Amino acid sequence: MDCIFCKIVNGEIPSNKIYEDDDIVAFNDLSPQSPIHFLVIPKRHIESCNFVDKENAEVVGKIFLKISELAKEMGFDKSGYRIVNNCNDDGGQTVKHLHFHVLAGRSLNWPPG
Repeated sequence: MDCIFCKIVNGEIPSNKIYEDDDIVAFNDLSPQSPIHFLVIPKRHIESCNFVDKENAEVVGKIFLKISELAKEMGFDKSGYRIVNNCNDDGGQTVKHLHFHVLAGRSLNWPPG
């Protein structure tokens, strides 16, 4: 499999990790769109939200719990943040491995851009 996120999980590609356990990893985005911008991914390859099922749904819950914990630890829980997940081509998904962008540190307007 030629998945860049799987290569990060396996240590084949370096990343600036901010959290890691047996199931998930969080690392800073290489092209940040806000002062704080990191990704949280499951270590197990899940292609997109379309592939979340009863066998792997627990890890998605664990990701959201960890995002909440990191927001508190990093001090942006009160000011606010955005969690973004893109699904498939029209949704803007460029890496076919389930991932969640966490953006904070500035006002995030809607619509984005």
